[in-house]
Amino acid sequence: MARTVLDDLGHPVRLPDRVETAVSLVPSLTEAIARTAPGLLIAATVWCTHPADLAVERVRGTKNPHVARIVELAPDVVVANREENRERHVLALREAGMPVWVTDVRTVAGAFASLRRLLTEVCGPPAPDWLAEAEAVWSAPVPERGPRVAVPIWRNPWMVIGGDTFSSDVLARLGAVNVFADAEGRYPRVTPDVIAAAAPDLVVLPDEPYRFGPDDGPEAFPDLPAVCVDGRALTWYGPSLTDARDHLAAALRGRS
Repeated sequence: MARTVLDDLGHPVRLPDRVETAVSLVPSLTEAIARTAPGLLIAATVWCTHPADLAVERVRGTKNPHVARIVELAPDVVVANREENRERHVLALREAGMPVWVTDVRTVAGAFASLRRLLTEVCGPPAPDWLAEAEAVWSAPVPERGPRVAVPIWRNPWMVIGGDTFSSDVLARLGAVNVFADAEGRYPRVTPDVIAAAAPDLVVLPDEPYRFGPDDGPEAFPDLPAVCVDGRALTWYGPSLTDARDHLAAALRGRS
């Protein structure tokens, strides 16, 4: 038996009645699937670092997946993301006959809805306990007033988190104000001087996608408070959402 379901972009995806094998090209979704349906994944990218003991074949990276090898593996579904993966690779997989489920996550609420569909409608098991726990955590009231923040995600060239992004919504739910929320583009290119001119109360430096750290990032903003945070807490949607709110809230309180 086969069925057709629509992914987050409204694309029809032809799936078997029971999905038994999957390839994930999205680190956060790899973790979500592995935690919810152990044994389902047969391959993932080299950037899929959680769970730490995940023993599956690696099909290169998120931006350069090994399309030919994925086709050889012939999974029941390939999981991708509109932002994380390149459209040309999704199209190449589909042209080769692979069913590719593409997610599109731009808000915390959207993440929960997308995860629930992927895990229950596509993968098959009931909604996991961690998903309900995360939804409860993020249903807490938004603090009335938080810091104005700038969040670089890359340097050389410098890029920051803009509006219409999952991470910007995460910050808003913590009461923080993203000073680049209204800038053009979802990830505007800027300079340290532009960031300084925006006068944030705090520069938030995640350790991914660029690996900012105490010795790589804060020195570019000598006159601004800066804090380094776990990038997984800020950018991943999956089991990490159960702890992300507390981690980020503590970081914002500690340096705002």
